[in-house]
Amino acid sequence: MTYIGNMYGPDFTFLGIPRCDLDKPESYKGADVIIVGAPIDSGTSHRSGAKMGPQAIRMGDYLPHDGSRPHLAMRVDPLQKLKIFDAGDLLMPGGDLVNSLKVLDKATEKISKAGAIAVVLGGDHSIASADVAGIANHLGKGKVSMIHFDAHADTGEVQNGALIGHGTPMRRLIESGSVRGDRFLQLGLRGYWPDDATLKWMAGKAMKSYEMTEIHHRGMKAVLDESFSILTDGCDGVFLSVDIDVVDPGMAPGTGTPEPGGMTSRELLEAVRRICFELPIVGLDVVEVAPAYDSSDITAILANRVVLEALSAIALKKSGGTYSATRNLLDR
Repeated sequence: MTYIGNMYGPDFTFLGIPRCDLDKPESYKGADVIIVGAPIDSGTSHRSGAKMGPQAIRMGDYLPHDGSRPHLAMRVDPLQKLKIFDAGDLLMPGGDLVNSLKVLDKATEKISKAGAIAVVLGGDHSIASADVAGIANHLGKGKVSMIHFDAHADTGEVQNGALIGHGTPMRRLIESGSVRGDRFLQLGLRGYWPDDATLKWMAGKAMKSYEMTEIHHRGMKAVLDESFSILTDGCDGVFLSVDIDVVDPGMAPGTGTPEPGGMTSRELLEAVRRICFELPIVGLDVVEVAPAYDSSDITAILANRVVLEALSAIALKKSGGTYSATRNLLDR
């Protein structure tokens, strides 16, 4: 788990924050958040390229990478208010998905034991089966609930004959006991999968899934209002998993399995802000950014902003601040 910097390309940190080495606890002593890259895309079923996601997310910003980013609406600078470190990318050989995920499992367990929130930059969504499991290993199996933004349920029994892939991680988490099915919420599903057998399995595990059309007609606020009490019932923390393909490909084209009809980028950012301000977040990942299919870096920039919205909301909560989306900007 030795620090290797960025696995693909030059070594720089997320917006200029300090580095740390997960093998050297003194380098991240007192950390609130530790960012780590998971540059693997061996679990993809269609277009590969998400292994380049961590690099793209780190650099997805037009402002100087100076370790400071004051949030306009929340009036907080998360990179200054929180003690945040970037542990670089984990060593994840592309031909060894199983062992690469074991490395990630150990990394997030180590971060959780240090009392920090793990922020994982993917990578394809197979990484969720490991990063959530590592945190659950520390906090207790079934003690971590999950809120999952995605166009796809990722609850397949197998993918191309394998148990591990980006179409199966949520089933693996529930089957292993890391996350309870009745404390597992999905938002943004749409398209032409899963099949009836998979949907029946999901229903049998008491999962709650919101199809994109339901969110459109009912509104994101109503959906989140009824979700939050479920997520905190009998659980000590919440893991937020964001597959960038939850956003309509017109706003996030740089992904491996684009599905039309998704959320707007604004809807996603506002939801992430509220989730991370109101819920006890213990970890999050942002996955499936594939820069080779991006246009003018808009997907990478959005993923970067997902991380910043989460960090800003966590910082505001820690500072005891308040926030209202309906209050005038100049009156805050």
